[in-house]
Amino acid sequence: MYLPPQFASQDPRLAARLMREHPFASLITLDDEGLPFVTHLPLHLRKEEGGHFVLLGHVARPNPQWRHLQQRPRAVVSFLGPHAYMSPRVYPDLARVPTWNYVAVHCTVTARLIDHDDAATKDALLKQLIADHEPGYAPQWQAMAPGLARQLLAGIVAFELRVDDWQCKLKLNQHRPESHAALHATYAQGGAPQQALAGWMERLGLARGASGRPGA
Repeated sequence: MYLPPQFASQDPRLAARLMREHPFASLITLDDEGLPFVTHLPLHLRKEEGGHFVLLGHVARPNPQWRHLQQRPRAVVSFLGPHAYMSPRVYPDLARVPTWNYVAVHCTVTARLIDHDDAATKDALLKQLIADHEPGYAPQWQAMAPGLARQLLAGIVAFELRVDDWQCKLKLNQHRPESHAALHATYAQGGAPQQALAGWMERLGLARGASGRPGA
């Protein structure tokens, strides 16, 4: 993605936090005509020894994307975190224009499909996603009749996406410090997306006014 240096983060902890807090990602492959094919889906981030990222997920068996991954394992995954409009009113001068702030992570991945008959691995993957999003559902899944569970597992194609490279973009007007106090105050008083961006500003030490106090 377009990544000006002032918005680039090399911190894997921030990238991991964004991917875990906003796991509904876009998986992008090339179809048989060479055009981008996109599936929106939740992914579970697993951080392996050595700091390597692995993403776990699945698609419905009728979804042709798993065949794209089988034939062309390299793909891109995009995670979009909170985003919101930024008014030029945050600047002390008027010669400014509006923009849109956001945080995002893009991953280049190599896919490995889970064998169709490997019900145990697919079951473990689903349990990871259940633990992420509704732990209370786990007993109901575990108590499901074995035949029905096998039928449901057969209806998905599960995969691991090993992250070969990632880019983390935190676009929060870092290069315009004169705007930070007003921008943070505006976002802190806004709705959920704006407040989430205010939190990211605090995380990056951008919520400081001329006095040097957070949020001043």
